[in-house]
Amino acid sequence: MKPAAQPIPQGFHTVTASLTVGNAAAAIEFYKKALGAEELMRMAGPDGKIGHAELKIGDSIIFLNDEMPGMGCQSPQSLGGASGSLYLYVEDVDSAVQRAIEAGGKANMPVMDMFWGDRCGWFVDPFGHTWCLATHTQDLSPEEVEAGSKAFWAQMAQKKSA
Repeated sequence: MKPAAQPIPQGFHTVTASLTVGNAAAAIEFYKKALGAEELMRMAGPDGKIGHAELKIGDSIIFLNDEMPGMGCQSPQSLGGASGSLYLYVEDVDSAVQRAIEAGGKANMPVMDMFWGDRCGWFVDPFGHTWCLATHTQDLSPEEVEAGSKAFWAQMAQKKSA
């Protein structure tokens, strides 16, 4: 008798991102170069399109597949933009964002210290997905984060009215 399967497979967390892209093979190569991803597996259909791939980035696994409009799977490029983003913690955000840009990502927001204790930078990958890369730099209390948030939004309001 086979042992019972674990409800959460080995190496996975309870939430796993799944990305649909216009060219999964090219996306896998980009994520390897830009984010140090390791390809764990790839399943191609009879047409050569990738129906399912698994990549490991840091200690997390993400799923990836080619567009399949007939099955309701469309990329951000086909839809005119992404509705969400991925937040990736790294050891050195400055060099990680630079590597992603050099690999073909488009800078979306420069690396900067944020009021919640992370240093972050945003980029859009060549397949339309937005990534925030971050390094945690400070452990802050909820009160410190709240004060930082109020100061941030006040500064944004001043910039908007100027």
